[in-house]
Amino acid sequence: MTLTDETPAPLAEERLTTLGAALRSALDGPYAAERAVNRATFPAEGALRPVELGIEASRDWTLARLRALDEAGFGSAGVPERHGAHADPLEAVLTFETLAQTDLSVTIKSGVQFGLFGGAIANLGTAWHHDTFLPGVTSMELLGCFAMTELGHGSDVASLETTITYLPETDELEVHSPTDAATKAYIGNAARDGRMAAVFGQLVVAGERHGVHTILVPIRDDEGRDLPGVTSGDHGHKGGLLGIDNGTLRFDRVRVPRRMLLDRYGGVDADGTYRSEIADPNRRFFTMLGTLVRGRVCVGGGGAMAARRALSIATRHALRRRQFPAPGRPDGVLLLDYVVHQRRLLPLVARAYAFGAAQNELIGALVHVQGEDESTERDQRELETFAAGMKAMQTWFANRAVQEAREACGGAGYLSENELTALRGDVDIFATFEGDNTVLMQLVTKALLTDYKHAWGALDRSGVVQATTKAVGEMVMERTAAGLMLDRLANTARRRPEETTLVDRGWHALMFEDRERHSLESLARRMRAAAKSGGDQFEAFNRLGPHVQFVARAHMERVTLAALVKLVDACEDAEARDVLERVCSLYALSSIAGDRAWFLEHNRVTAARSKAIGDQIDALCRELRPHALALVEGLGIPRDWLTAPVLDA
Repeated sequence: MTLTDETPAPLAEERLTTLGAALRSALDGPYAAERAVNRATFPAEGALRPVELGIEASRDWTLARLRALDEAGFGSAGVPERHGAHADPLEAVLTFETLAQTDLSVTIKSGVQFGLFGGAIANLGTAWHHDTFLPGVTSMELLGCFAMTELGHGSDVASLETTITYLPETDELEVHSPTDAATKAYIGNAARDGRMAAVFGQLVVAGERHGVHTILVPIRDDEGRDLPGVTSGDHGHKGGLLGIDNGTLRFDRVRVPRRMLLDRYGGVDADGTYRSEIADPNRRFFTMLGTLVRGRVCVGGGGAMAARRALSIATRHALRRRQFPAPGRPDGVLLLDYVVHQRRLLPLVARAYAFGAAQNELIGALVHVQGEDESTERDQRELETFAAGMKAMQTWFANRAVQEAREACGGAGYLSENELTALRGDVDIFATFEGDNTVLMQLVTKALLTDYKHAWGALDRSGVVQATTKAVGEMVMERTAAGLMLDRLANTARRRPEETTLVDRGWHALMFEDRERHSLESLARRMRAAAKSGGDQFEAFNRLGPHVQFVARAHMERVTLAALVKLVDACEDAEARDVLERVCSLYALSSIAGDRAWFLEHNRVTAARSKAIGDQIDALCRELRPHALALVEGLGIPRDWLTAPVLDA
């Protein structure tokens, strides 16, 4: 199936309620103008893949759709076309975000081609690579793969087995898969469409390993046949994203010219000598991977957009669908008038707003580091931590929200025509690619504990861990203006927390900060005890895994609340701000309720106050119920982009 040569025209201007427009402007935040332009110019007609298509037809449709979108400016946006050309990380992220509001196969196909393959060339290559390959990448004349993951090594990139060995006699590099475990797996564009791969492997020069590097390897000829030494495979049918041709790649001593190595951070000179301006191999490795952080920013934001789409469908359906007559309601009660239905949808809507606020902060951090501003290594590390946590939190949330939306639409939600089942299958994998979420959360906690490192060599000194814990606690709490605002709010409630109301912003801040600080401090103490105990050190630290996950989640919840408080504070529309205040309280109380056992066990709340939280959540849902339509309008998915027939029934 192919699309017509004519680019679809954008849809007519959307009509919003006054409140919905104000909420959308507030949630779009500093990028409201850019997002408005994207909505107004995006060719949304026919934007969803027909669900009845088989695998090959889905792949054909997805590739054709991406080509059409690229011609309309919604493909390689933000990716440089040559050396020295402007690379705009903001445009790239917002384009990915717009694509994610429609078909996710197209979104990921775009991410593979432009963000991963093109991003590897742009970020890891030099002028020759840029001028030679980026024009073909951005025009889609050169379709590529990002061959990092191996069957035996997913998140453990440093242990990849693929080798890239320099051959001085021919001035070539030999790419080889030495074992079955070295097979590149789950690679988008590998099964059919890709003609070249950015292959990650261990660089070997004169018998010495220099760690993971990336090299460009042609994998198919113009007719799509594997080139000599390359063996591709097709993963076939998957749980979702049928438009993506995920597959495997193996290399049997494939030789390519030395200049195909993407050598911005390390390479082989003409005399066969390895050289790099970054002497430390670990620092070099993380520097190379750090340039690819935009992928995690995009995937987390894309997952959040899928959640917004699902919640928009379910909430709009609940504003139309009636069930069971009641006194004064002979035609039946609207689904959203049931408290239990409000409780299943509105807290998720509130969380969508919270993550939207945090995503704005993350995009700002990305633009600061990858844009034209001066930035530091600390800025880069904080961006990587922030992106890892947001990717995990948002994609977990997306899976939960889409499933809840499907159930909230009853049998209609299970019909493919109403979009939610396909969306559920497509968004599932977001929790895995660009880093398994559980592993990413471990990275967040590791970053929070980094400043303890200097204490490990002196753990027997009295008080050193306690002092370091205090310093790190202050460091992680006060990095941003939003964090400082939250800290000030917490200080106002710290003296008498039980005398504050359940909707007091200072009390929310205090609970979130206490949860993060206490869990971080107690983890540090447990790590110290494990280090001193001797025995099996791996198992000692392995047992701390659940605590590590809790610390990361507590940190990300606090960061998210800080961003939402900042968003509310910046809203100048009185009615919208009043609604957002309730949204913020609903997000905060839902988070506290989710960890109610922790707050009780650590004497942060009384049993009576804990019981009252549920009643307050019900009250907030009732208060937000009249604004439900405006709230989903504010999420930013245009009504005309929602083609589910259930909304017109």
